[in-house]
Amino acid sequence: MNPLHHLPLRRNLRDRRFQALAAALALALAAALAGPVALTRSGVAVLAVVDITGSMNVRDYALEGKPASRLDIAKAALRRMVAELPCGSRLALALFTERRPFLLFAPIEVCADFAPLDGALAGLDWRMAWEGDSRVSAGLHRAIAMAGELDTDLLFITDGQETPPLPSTGLPPFDGRPGAVRGLIVGAGGYGLSPIPKYNDRGREAGFFGETDVSQENRFGPPPADAESREGYNPRNAPFGASAAKGTEHLSSVREPHLKALAAQTGLTYAHLDGPDSLAAALGPAATPRPLPGQIDPRPLLGGLALALALSAFLAGLVPARFLRPSRM
Repeated sequence: MNPLHHLPLRRNLRDRRFQALAAALALALAAALAGPVALTRSGVAVLAVVDITGSMNVRDYALEGKPASRLDIAKAALRRMVAELPCGSRLALALFTERRPFLLFAPIEVCADFAPLDGALAGLDWRMAWEGDSRVSAGLHRAIAMAGELDTDLLFITDGQETPPLPSTGLPPFDGRPGAVRGLIVGAGGYGLSPIPKYNDRGREAGFFGETDVSQENRFGPPPADAESREGYNPRNAPFGASAAKGTEHLSSVREPHLKALAAQTGLTYAHLDGPDSLAAALGPAATPRPLPGQIDPRPLLGGLALALALSAFLAGLVPARFLRPSRM
């Protein structure tokens, strides 16, 4: 056989456009024959409980250069966290006020139901509260029980300010098993004391709470250890003393030692809410990884690569051959 007959074939095999078209054909065939590839990734299932009591209106954060309340930052952080969760993760939402959480909706998938979920988070408002008290310890204990019933982890966002304050006996007992429900207590608010906004019956801001507007001491149960040294003390008629209690309960800061004590009591993890971007990173180590079956379809990628190679070969054919030849000195 004449070896010259093989020259056109060899020349074509070395041609860049021929190679690109051959690769495009191979990718197109792979796209036609390929199917979805099964994979498993980790997601979470979380009950988010948001404190909407009065102290969460304290504006000790900033958002987009403007003062923002603790509730505003909690909402923004939850919305960004939901947007970052992998599809297949589920979120339930509840409100906390008085002494118990109120479930707004059971766990829903964060991608398929993203629009209503994001709208529900954006619509959270302190006016939804049904009582003015804020018994954080009791609310947390009930939220843990609720998360256990829903088979989720717990994300409890609060500044930790108990209203009225806890009695001298300290934390109420926890009836559950520490660590049975995993999750995160998130402390909202700054570390310095700030005034608490007061609102009138029409929901309009009307100044700030004063010292006499709130309970400065819990006078239920046994008196504190220093009761006998108080003015007017009488073990029968005035076991807490005869004078009105004084304190700083009309001012607010994140009660971090109290929240850390609750975390130790219940087996949860504690984290401070530093801003709207801090929630997703804090939740990851505290949540239970849950395998999510899924699949990935490689056909769009393969078809796109085949199209790109075919177009590059076509465009290369429009360039005059003399511009593709190496220049000679």
